Amino acid sequence: MTPERPRLLYLAYYFPPSRASGVYRARATANHFAAAGWDVTVLRAPDRFFTDAVGSLDESLIDTVDPRIAQVQADLDFFAWETDVRRFGRFRGNFPFLAKRVHRWRQRFAFPDGYHSWGDSAVEEGLRLHRERPFDLVLATGNPFAAFAAAYRLGKRTGLPYVVDYRDSWTLDLFANADAFPPGHRAWRWERRILDGAAGALFVNEALRSWHAERYPRAADRMHVVLNGWDPDVLDDREAAPPGDGPLSYAYVGTITKVQPVQPLLEGFRRMAAAGSHPGARLDLYGHLGFFAGSRGALLRELGLDGAEPEGFGYRGPVAKTDIGRVYAGSDVLVFLAGGSKYVTSGKIFEYMATGKPIVSVHEPGCAAEELLSGYPLWFAPGGLDPDAIARAMAEAGDAARKADPAASAEARAYAASFTRDRALEPFEALCRGIAREGGRR
Repeated sequence: MTPERPRLLYLAYYFPPSRASGVYRARATANHFAAAGWDVTVLRAPDRFFTDAVGSLDESLIDTVDPRIAQVQADLDFFAWETDVRRFGRFRGNFPFLAKRVHRWRQRFAFPDGYHSWGDSAVEEGLRLHRERPFDLVLATGNPFAAFAAAYRLGKRTGLPYVVDYRDSWTLDLFANADAFPPGHRAWRWERRILDGAAGALFVNEALRSWHAERYPRAADRMHVVLNGWDPDVLDDREAAPPGDGPLSYAYVGTITKVQPVQPLLEGFRRMAAAGSHPGARLDLYGHLGFFAGSRGALLRELGLDGAEPEGFGYRGPVAKTDIGRVYAGSDVLVFLAGGSKYVTSGKIFEYMATGKPIVSVHEPGCAAEELLSGYPLWFAPGGLDPDAIARAMAEAGDAARKADPAASAEARAYAASFTRDRALEPFEALCRGIAREGGRR
């Protein structure tokens, strides 16, 4: 290891210009390591995946990546995403059904992740880069979990230590609180193999770390929690102006999916309005509908929002990360709308707290974010998804917004200041520096 400037190979499929929710942790991690003196190379998905396959990108994020970071696009087999017959090869173009059968047959023997071809390419690119100028550490973030397999294989081929970062869970279904794969599935063997060989494994909350530690006890002493956080470069913590005399603005900011309790939220808001609380108040949802282009119509129907918008409600569409501060500044109460279980924290909650504004929770009891929110002085929790309880919590949050107590807001922002991404990443960077120095020896 070069003491003054260690070299990091970071396997991060979702990286700017991607707008996937996990990209913010990856972006912050790469930036933090570069600022801490590491020579960082990111292996990511090809641009074509974001532009053509999923139509999901936020180009405003590109300029927020530290210019010292080198980026390499590993290749990908686009078979599963290709819909333009003009791009089909000769075999697929002439024998489409046979080509599909052959493709499916090959999947039976590949790493159990739809992005395994990218993982294969990442290994080849990583080996090429390592030959040109050796790395000291490999860090992989998932999903996709082909990144973990690539880190494992690079470790085997080069002797480099590797660390895996679970932004998401692989073998645990977060929303069903159940195993994501049946007994005997190859994913279980691969996960054990990867964790047994890793110099470290990261999780976004203690509940996830504990679940994996119980499942894989031999790797438990190398499992750590690195919380998500908020990004001061796109959101500051200056005190917001109190609401004027006009109607209050309630807002949810984030990706909207079918697992979130949108209907209980809308009904709770309707009942608050029917009770005469905060006349004229609006509820606006900001964010992408689903994770892929083309999913908006189906998701609107599934959420019951494909007809006329309920009175006082509006879907405002996506917001670029660099413009998100403007949305927060124009909102009086923030709604934390989350699906899932005790294993779900959601990175968005850190941004919410950084605003110092009232926050209303709309999710099942026991969500992992409650542990963080319990220390936030402007948190209003209905305790579940009962619409009447949601209506009361929204009304109380509106009262707090109207009151605009400077002391409460200052206390809230002071609490949130301890949850910047850099603060969360500082001990992890030190851990990685030690792993690189020791070469991963345990």
